[in-house]
Amino acid sequence: MTELKGRDFLSILDLSAAEMEVVFDLARELKHKQKNGVAHPLCAGKTLAMIFQKPSTRTRVSFEVGMYQLGGQALYLNAADLQLGRGETVADTARVLSRFVDGIMIRTFKQSDVEELARFAAVPVINGLTDWEHPCQIMADLLTILEHKGRLAGLKLAYVGDGNNIAHSLLLGGTRMGMRVAVASPPGYAPNPELVDRAAAEAARSGGAVELTTDPAAAVRDADVVVTDTWASMGQEAEHEVRRVVFGPYQVNEALVRHARPDYIFMHCLPAHRGEEVVDAVMDGPNSVVWDEAENRLHVQKALLALLL
Repeated sequence: MTELKGRDFLSILDLSAAEMEVVFDLARELKHKQKNGVAHPLCAGKTLAMIFQKPSTRTRVSFEVGMYQLGGQALYLNAADLQLGRGETVADTARVLSRFVDGIMIRTFKQSDVEELARFAAVPVINGLTDWEHPCQIMADLLTILEHKGRLAGLKLAYVGDGNNIAHSLLLGGTRMGMRVAVASPPGYAPNPELVDRAAAEAARSGGAVELTTDPAAAVRDADVVVTDTWASMGQEAEHEVRRVVFGPYQVNEALVRHARPDYIFMHCLPAHRGEEVVDAVMDGPNSVVWDEAENRLHVQKALLALLL
């Protein structure tokens, strides 16, 4: 577990396909040990600072519990505790925290803040979410697909909804692993073109593919995996009513998933707005693996912590 030691994880592309496989293998091993009561104190005596400028249930609990199960300790720091980038510069915060802790996880708005934190920190920095990417979530998603499908390369993943951080990281991570990634978004809400170009370059190397469309049915057709996310992300609450109208035709419902393969799996990073981006019949249906997906945040992040710290 030394190959990744001391590295940052700011983007899903910070890991090669082979390194992602290492993370998945360790995550499965740690998951098995946890469920069988086998201690695995791989981070004994280590401390993780968790910076939250955006609140979160799953990110906080999964990292905090993960560090505890690894024998270490997590320290929660919210925006009021730090005044990051306002009272104290990001660079100075990085320098100070590096003297106290063994790693830093940050959940914030700007990707540039995460990159600046990593540039000045002497310890590994993990991106817990930005407006640009959500790499830990997508590592959990890919692990979940592996568990249910046995492979990633050659599978078709359809994402229906806003071209947001989830769409970005799915495009990058999926194509790196040789998947066909189709994204259906309303006009004006597609993923960032620069990132789409990067995903297309990954697909050219891995044998995957990228497809952008405004037609949800076309994206979902013959999909092995169907994914969606909330229509209005944190910080976009003022746009919610407008987005409800714009994204109405992009709801993942029983009619839409009929275009997918019969054995498709449905995923959502949560929290879900039931009745908006997804209906109960899909969310709670036999093809849904959202609870496995949520649990795998814990296991994949434990693997990352054990490998990086």
